[in-house]
Amino acid sequence: MTFHTISVLVENKFGVLARVAGMFSGRGYNIRSLNVGPSHDPHISRMTIVVKEKENVLNQIIKQLDKLIDVIQVIDFREGDYVDRELVLLQVQVDRQSRAEVIEICQLFRAKIIDVGRAVLTIEITGNTSKIEKFTSLMEAFGIIDLTRTGRIALPRLNHVPEEAVD
Repeated sequence: MTFHTISVLVENKFGVLARVAGMFSGRGYNIRSLNVGPSHDPHISRMTIVVKEKENVLNQIIKQLDKLIDVIQVIDFREGDYVDRELVLLQVQVDRQSRAEVIEICQLFRAKIIDVGRAVLTIEITGNTSKIEKFTSLMEAFGIIDLTRTGRIALPRLNHVPEEAVD
């Protein structure tokens, strides 16, 4: 089983998130990460859902999402090329000796130090899952105090402007 990313465009209405989450919990599917936010159209929200399921279960999830009320479009990122990112905030323990090394690693990964304390640095990093995993594993050596992740967000990679965007 591998992680799969699904993008769901939904009407921006009360109860839509509950229906989608209910579909997952009612069938015993686990959501690895879930992001919901507005799209370019204020009437439409985009849900990015990451699951770790077998192919046949993933196919069922996509079919069942497509049947839900208020779902406009389900995009399965197994097919086609896409771009994804995740945001992580973490606090890492530092002292006089380790501070410079942590700052150097941040520069290599293009991470931003967004808050500085005497013994703690708060760091922001964005990137794909591989970059995030490599960075956090390096930071573990210094002592991660706290960490939060947004979960994956994704968009299909386009080679041209869609006709409906040209209006």
